[in-house]
Amino acid sequence: MSRLEELQMPAPEAVRDDGSWLPSIGTILESLGVNANAGRDAFIESLPFTPGDITAGAENELLAVVVGDKERVDLPRTIAASSYFANVERRAASGDTPKKRLSELEEFLGDNKQGVWENSWARFPRRLLNNYADMALAQDMLEDKRVPDGPRRSDSDRFLLTESGEQIVRVPISYLLKLALADLIGALRSRMSLPALDMAEKLLGHFSSDNTSPEICSFYVPTLTRENGVGKALARETALRYMFIQLLAQYANERFGLAANGQRVMVYFAPHPPIRQKKLNDLVSDEFYRELYMSPCLSGWDRGEDKHDYMRLCHQTLSRSQLNAVLKLRSAGIITSNLVVLPNVSNISLANNGTHISIGSKRLTAARADKNSGFGRAGEKLVGDLVIKIVEHFLPLFVGTYSAAPYRLAFSDFHPERALGFLSHELDFTHLRMLWRRWKKKARLNVFGLPITPFGPLWLDNLVSSAFGLKGDFVPDFRLIDYLVCLLSTESSPALDGRLDNDRRLKKDLASLGVFDERMSLYLLYKLREFHKAGYFGFEGRHYSVFENIEEDMGAAASLQSLVTALAFKLVAEGAVDHSHIPDNPFMESERRQIFFGSAIGLPTFYVKTGTANRFLTRVLSHANSTRLSGRYQGYMRIHNSEYRRALLSLIAREGAELVEAFGMGEALKSLMEGIDKPWERSAWGRMAKAATGEAGAKAPMRMGAEEFNAAMERYYREGLRRKNMEEGYNLFLDALGKDIAAETAEFAHSVKESVMDEKARLGDIVRLAGLFLAVIHGNGKD
Repeated sequence: MSRLEELQMPAPEAVRDDGSWLPSIGTILESLGVNANAGRDAFIESLPFTPGDITAGAENELLAVVVGDKERVDLPRTIAASSYFANVERRAASGDTPKKRLSELEEFLGDNKQGVWENSWARFPRRLLNNYADMALAQDMLEDKRVPDGPRRSDSDRFLLTESGEQIVRVPISYLLKLALADLIGALRSRMSLPALDMAEKLLGHFSSDNTSPEICSFYVPTLTRENGVGKALARETALRYMFIQLLAQYANERFGLAANGQRVMVYFAPHPPIRQKKLNDLVSDEFYRELYMSPCLSGWDRGEDKHDYMRLCHQTLSRSQLNAVLKLRSAGIITSNLVVLPNVSNISLANNGTHISIGSKRLTAARADKNSGFGRAGEKLVGDLVIKIVEHFLPLFVGTYSAAPYRLAFSDFHPERALGFLSHELDFTHLRMLWRRWKKKARLNVFGLPITPFGPLWLDNLVSSAFGLKGDFVPDFRLIDYLVCLLSTESSPALDGRLDNDRRLKKDLASLGVFDERMSLYLLYKLREFHKAGYFGFEGRHYSVFENIEEDMGAAASLQSLVTALAFKLVAEGAVDHSHIPDNPFMESERRQIFFGSAIGLPTFYVKTGTANRFLTRVLSHANSTRLSGRYQGYMRIHNSEYRRALLSLIAREGAELVEAFGMGEALKSLMEGIDKPWERSAWGRMAKAATGEAGAKAPMRMGAEEFNAAMERYYREGLRRKNMEEGYNLFLDALGKDIAAETAEFAHSVKESVMDEKARLGDIVRLAGLFLAVIHGNGKD
C-alpha cells in the first residue's frame, strides 16, 4: 500500500495525541438518525445541513458616513471642540509638542474636499422625535433597561446635549438607524396592520451594533431549500434589508432635519478602515480615538455601558496584540534588525467591515433541545470541532471569488511589521516565513536580483521606489490580512480537539502571552454556534468581506458554505474522517490556514510537508495536478493555489456528487471554476477592481499609485457599488410585491424608484414605501 493510500484510510478509532480515546462520532450521528449503512438516498436525506434542513441568517457590517461641511458635521466639530485639540494647541505654542502635529490635525479638519466624514455621529433636535421614538430613546438611556425607574447611564450627557437652550440628540449612525425605525413605526401606526407593526417592533432589536460600524442582523431566518435557490433565499433577505436600511437613512435625513442642516447620512458596504480615519488615528491618542469611534452600545444590551467597556477592552487588546506581533516577527527571523516602524498604539482594525453567514440545522437543533436524545454539549462540541477542521480546508474557494476587499500596498507599506499585521498570531513561524518570502517575490521587491524592503524614513522609501520602479503590490482581500480573523492554538491548548471548554483554556494561554484577553470571544474563521448560547446548533462563516453582487455572489457563497458543511458531515458519518486525521497542534492548523491567507494575498503557490500528518489534506491533494517537490524547502511539496482549489472542486464532485445534485449546484460549481480560471473577468475581486479602475480611467490596479487606487475603491463602494446594491434590493422588492396588490400601489412603487435611487424622494413617499417594504418583509418572514 502506498503512503498516499495509507493516509486516505480511515482510522479504526479516534485517538488524541495524548493517547486518550474519543468516542465514535459516527455512533453519535447514527443515534440521531444519520446512518451511512442505509440506502444512499435515505443516507443523504438524513444528513444535517441539506436543503430543507438548513436555516440561515446574516450579520452585515456597513460603513457609515456623514457628508457635509466641517462646521455642520459632528466629527470635525467634536475634534475642534475637544480638550485633546486644545491641549495640542497649547503644547504646540509652548514647544512641548511639535507644531507639525497641530498643523496635521488642522489639515485633517480643513482639507476634506469631498466633505465625507467616515464614522461620524449625527446630531439633531430631540423635539423632532415622535412619541414612540422618544420613548425608545429614553429607555436606551437607562443604566439597566430591566429597571425602568432606574438611573440613566452615567455617560448620557454624551448623547443628550443642550445647544441654544434646546436639547440635542447626538448619536452614532448605527443607533440613528434604530431611532429612524422607531420613529417610522410611530408614523405608520395608523396605516399598517397590527401583525406587520408587531414584526417591525421586533426588528428594533436587530440594530445592536457593538463595533465602530452599524451591524444589522437578518430580519427573518429563511429555510434554505432547492426550490428557493438554497443560498439565494438568504441573499434576497440581505438585499431587501439593505434597501430598507437605505430608506431608514433617507428617512432620518428628512425627518430629523439632517440634510437641511448640512448632515447627509449614508451607509453602505466597504471593507477597509477609511484612508482618512487611518490618518487621524496616527495623529491622536488611543483614548481619544476610542472616544471618537467606539460604539457606545446604546441598543441591544440591558447594560449598555458594560458592553461599551467590553468593546474598549477589545480595542485595547488588539492594539497590545499588534505590538506583541512585532516581537514575534523578530523571533521568526523576519525582522532582522532593530530598525522597525512600530505600529500605532491605537489599532484601527475594528473599523473593518465584513459579513457573517450563520447556518443552522433543524434536526440537530431539535436533538439538542430534546434532553432524551443523548446529544448534549459534549457531543455537540466533538462533532462541531471536527466539521470546522474539515470545512477550513475549503475556505480558499471563497476568498476573492465570492467576496473580496481589493487593496494596493505601496513599496513603503512593505515593512513586515505593517504588512503582515496579525499573521504572526495566526500562522506558525515556518509558514509565516514561507508566506513572506513568496509575497515579496510576488511584489517584485528586488533590486538587481537582491531582495529589498523599505528602510523606514518615508522620503527615503519613496526615493528608492521611484528610482528602481518598486510599485508594491495588489491584494485581492486585504481585510483578511489586516484584521485578526483567527487565532493559532498553543501546543498545550488546541482550539478544535473536540473537548468541552477548549476555547477557554486556549484564551488563558494566549492571555499569558499578551495575544488575547480571556474575556473576549475566541476568533475563528468558521465558528461553532452552540445551542446553549445561540439557541440553535450551527456554524458561522466569518471569512466574507464585500459581495459585488448580493443575490448571485452571496447566494452562491451561502449555498457552498452549506454544501461543504453537509459534505463534512457525510465524510464523518461514513467514518472517512475523524479527529485523528486532522491532528490538533499549531503546525497542522497553520499548514491548512496558510492556503487561506495566501489566497487573500493572491500568492500563486504554497508548500506542504511531504508525508503531512493531516490525512484530510492529503486526501484533497490526491486530486491536485502540477505538484512537485520543492527545490528550496527540503521535505516539502510545492502546490499551485489554483490547482489546490481545482482539487477541492474535484473532491466535492467525486465524494459529494449526491449532495451537489441535492443542492442543485452543478452549474454553480462550473461558474466557480471559471472564476478561478479567469479572475479578472469573473471573480469578485476582479469585477470590483475593474469597476474602480475603470471609473478612475486606469487599466489595472498596478497602473495606479497605492493611495490613488485605494481612494478609487472607497469612491466605488460609496457610489457605484452602493447604487448597484440598492438597485438589487429595490428590484427584489418590486418582484415580491406580487400581482395581488392594487394597481395603484404597484404604480406608486415603480414611480418613486428613481427618486429613491437619487435620494431625492419626498418624506411622505419614503414613509409609504417603507411601509410596503415592512409588509413584504413580514410576508417573507411567515413563509
